[in-house]
Amino acid sequence: MRTDRPNPRPRRRRSAPAGAARRIAAALAALLLGVPLAAPPAAAEAAPAGTAAARQAPVDLTGDLAVHDPALVAGGSGRDWYVFSTGDARRGDGNIQIRASADGRDWRYVGTVWDTKPAWLAQEVPGVSNLWAPEVYQHDGTYYLYYSASTFGQNRSVIGLATNTTLDPADPGYRWVDQGKVAESHTTDDYNAIDPGVVEDAAGTPWLAFGSFWSGIRMLRLEWPSGKPAAGQGAPLRIADRGQPPNAIEAPYILRRGDRYYLFVSFDTCCQGVNSTYRIAVGRSTSVTGPYVDRSGRPMLDGGGTVLLAGSGAMAGPGGQSVSGGHLAHHFYDADADGAPSLGIRTITWDSAGWPVL
Repeated sequence: MRTDRPNPRPRRRRSAPAGAARRIAAALAALLLGVPLAAPPAAAEAAPAGTAAARQAPVDLTGDLAVHDPALVAGGSGRDWYVFSTGDARRGDGNIQIRASADGRDWRYVGTVWDTKPAWLAQEVPGVSNLWAPEVYQHDGTYYLYYSASTFGQNRSVIGLATNTTLDPADPGYRWVDQGKVAESHTTDDYNAIDPGVVEDAAGTPWLAFGSFWSGIRMLRLEWPSGKPAAGQGAPLRIADRGQPPNAIEAPYILRRGDRYYLFVSFDTCCQGVNSTYRIAVGRSTSVTGPYVDRSGRPMLDGGGTVLLAGSGAMAGPGGQSVSGGHLAHHFYDADADGAPSLGIRTITWDSAGWPVL
C-alpha cells in the first residue's frame, strides 16, 4: 500500500500475446481450479551475474497464503496488516480477495471487496472473470483500491477504482464504493491497461503506473480527490520497456524514498506454476516520470533493471510485488505444494549507494 507520505501496494495474467497467452491461461486456470500442474518442478532460474538477487528465505508465514499479486498494507501499533490480491471465481464472483493478520505472519481470509462484480465491467470487457492485480493507496483519510479487469492474452482492459474510509471489515463505516473506470486500453492500442500502481511525487501529485507486455510500462498523471486521470494529457508516458518481443515486463510499483523514485517490476512470465520465470527487478530515477536506470546505469526504457529476487529452491517465479512499511510482498509458486501460488514477505534494507536489498 502507499499513503500520502513518502514511505507508506494477483496480477493475473495475463497478458503475453498470442500462443504464449494460451499456455499461461491454461496453467493459471489449472491453479485456480486447484488442479496440480503436470510438469515436474523445474530448476530455479539463476539471477544474472552481477545482480543483487536475494537468496535468503522470506518471513515465515502461516495461515491462508493462497495469494496472487499481493497488495500489502503493513500494520503495527495495534493495527492489522492486510493483503489484497487477485480474485478467484470460486469466491465472491472473482472479486479482489482480502486477507488480514494481527502480526504480519499468520494470515486469514476475510472475504472479497464485493459479492458481485459491478455490471459495467462485463459490458466494458466481455468475458471478464477474475479481477486482477489490486493496488491500495491511502490519501486524506480515503483508501483508493485500483484493480484490473481483462481477459487472458488480450489488451482490451480496464483499470477500475473503489474507495473506502476504513480497511477493517468490522468497522460500521466499512463499505467499498464503486467509482467506475480510471483507465483503459483497446486492441488498437500498443499498451495494456492492467497492473495499476500509484505514487505521489514530491509536490503531492499522484501518478498511475501500469502495463504488461505490449509496449511495456506506461504512466498517467492523476488528480485528487477523484483518484482519476487529470485532464489534458496525451498518450500515457513510457517509463520501462525491455525492447524485444515478447516484452515480458509488468506489475509496476513505484516507491518514493528521499529524492529518488524506485520502479519495481516483474520480468518474464508468471502463471505457469513451477515453470514460471518471474523475477523482481528495480531501477531508480530522480524524477517520477523517469528516466529510470538500473545499478549499472542502463535505462529501463532500454531493457535495464537490476534483479532483486529470482527463483530459488522450492520457490519458483517470485513477482507481482508491492511495498509497504519497509516490507516487500510478492507471490511465488511453491514446488513443495504442486506449484500452487503462495504469499512471500521480505524486509527491505538499503545499501550505502541507496539501492534496495532484500
